[in-house]
Amino acid sequence: MLQLPELVELEEIILQAGDALHLQQHGEVKSAEISFPLYSISMGSQKPEAPVLGFFGGVHGLERIGSQIVLAFLRSLLVRQRWDSSLQRKLETMRLVFMPLINPIGIARGTRSNGRGVDLMRNAPVESSEKTSFLVGGHRISPLLPWYRGEFNSQMELENQALCHVVKTQLLSSPFSIALDCHSGFGLRDRIWFPYAHTRSPFPNLPEIYALKALFDQSYPHHPYVIEPQALQYCTHGDIWDYLYQENSGSGHLFLPLTLELGSWLWVKKNPRQLMSLLGLFNPIVPHRQQRVLRSHLLLFEFLLRAVHDHTHWLPKTNHYLNCKEEAEALWYGIL
Repeated sequence: MLQLPELVELEEIILQAGDALHLQQHGEVKSAEISFPLYSISMGSQKPEAPVLGFFGGVHGLERIGSQIVLAFLRSLLVRQRWDSSLQRKLETMRLVFMPLINPIGIARGTRSNGRGVDLMRNAPVESSEKTSFLVGGHRISPLLPWYRGEFNSQMELENQALCHVVKTQLLSSPFSIALDCHSGFGLRDRIWFPYAHTRSPFPNLPEIYALKALFDQSYPHHPYVIEPQALQYCTHGDIWDYLYQENSGSGHLFLPLTLELGSWLWVKKNPRQLMSLLGLFNPIVPHRQQRVLRSHLLLFEFLLRAVHDHTHWLPKTNHYLNCKEEAEALWYGIL
C-alpha cells in the first residue's frame, strides 16, 4: 500500500492538539488500492463574523513542499498557542483554516493530477478568454496527458468539491478573508500571485491587493517575493480560485485568494542532480535546503496572520482607495 508521510504527520498533529483544533472530514478519495480522507482543520473563533485566513496545500501531488510548509506552520502555531498570549488574543477574534492535503492520492503517487488523471487547478468551470498555451492552459483530450481538465459538463472532482465546501463555509461566510494556496515549480524566484488566471483583465479588488502589497513592502522591505497577477505569466482554463472568487461576487464580503508559487528552478540550479528525479523538479531534495524552505516562509505567514486580524487598519478607503487603484493599474497592467 502506498504510504503518505504527510497524512501521518497531519493525523499526529490532530491527535496531539485535542480540543485546540476543530476537525472536519469531507469524505474520502479512492483509487484502485488506496483510499485517503480529506481533512480540514480550523482554530480560533468560530463566529461567522470573524476574519479568516486559510492555508491550502497539496493541490498538485508532485508539489509536496506546499503541503509540508503548511503542516510546519500549523505545528508551530499549536506549540505557540500554549504560551504566546498575543497569538491567543488574536485567535479569540479571528479564525485560521488549514487544508494541507487537498490531493492525497496525487501526493502518494507522485503525480500532478488526482487519482482520475485530472489536474485540480484546471478543473473548475471557468473558461479563459485569452490565448492559452497548448496543453498547459488546460485541455480535455485525455487524462493520460498532464493538465487534463476532466470531461465537459461533468461535476468538479471530489477533491475540488471538498475544497469549495471548506472555502464557502469557512471563508466566504466571513466579511473578510484571505486564502493562501501553496505550490512550487515555476521560475527562479518565489512569487505571490493573485487573480485572475483566466483573463488579463484587471482584478476587481485591485486596490485592496495593492494596499496589502504596500503594507508588506513597507513592513519587510527586503522580502524576496514577486507579487503580481498570475495572468502576467500565463493564462489557464479552470482555475479553482478564479471560480471561488466569482462565486463570492456580489456577496458584500471581501475575499482575496493568493497563491504562493515557490521558485523550484532555483533548487535545481543549485543541485542539478535533481533533474534526474521528477520530484526533484518541484521540491528541495537536499535536507538542509528543505529545512531552509520550511522556515523561510514563516515571515510571510505571520504577516498575513496579522494583516487579517488587523485588516480594518490598512484596507484603503475613499481617496486612498482611488490612489491604490491607479497605482496598481499602472504597475501591473500598464494603465496610466
